[in-house]
Amino acid sequence: MSNQNRPQSPHFTIYRWPLSMTLSILHRMTGVALSVGLIALMVWLLAIASGETAYVELQGQVQTIYGRLLLIGWSFAFFFHLSNGVRHLVWDTGAGFEKSQAQISSYLVIISTVVLTLAYWLAL
Repeated sequence: MSNQNRPQSPHFTIYRWPLSMTLSILHRMTGVALSVGLIALMVWLLAIASGETAYVELQGQVQTIYGRLLLIGWSFAFFFHLSNGVRHLVWDTGAGFEKSQAQISSYLVIISTVVLTLAYWLAL
C-alpha cells in the first residue's frame, strides 16, 4: 500500500511559531536554568558556612567573565520566569486569550524581562 497521496503534517518550513508558543518553551527552559541556579546558590551558602577561605575562593570564580555571565543569565531567567508567570496568572483568570492580547502580553513579558535585568545589574 502506497502512502504517497496522504497529506503531510506541517513542519517548520511551513508553520510559523507564534510568539506565545516560543515564550512557553522559554518558560520551561528558564525553570530548568533556575533549578541549576538553585544548586549554585547552595554551593554559595556552603562556601559561606565553610569559612572565609572557601568563600574568597568562590568569589574569585564568580568574579570571572564566565561567572558574571552565569549570574546575568540566571537573573535574566529569573525575571523572565517571573514576568511570564504573572502573565499565566492573568490567563488563569480567563483574561488575555484573544490573539491581539496574547501578542501584546508577549511583548510586555520580553520588555519587562530586559528592563528588570538591566535595572538590577545597573543598580549593583
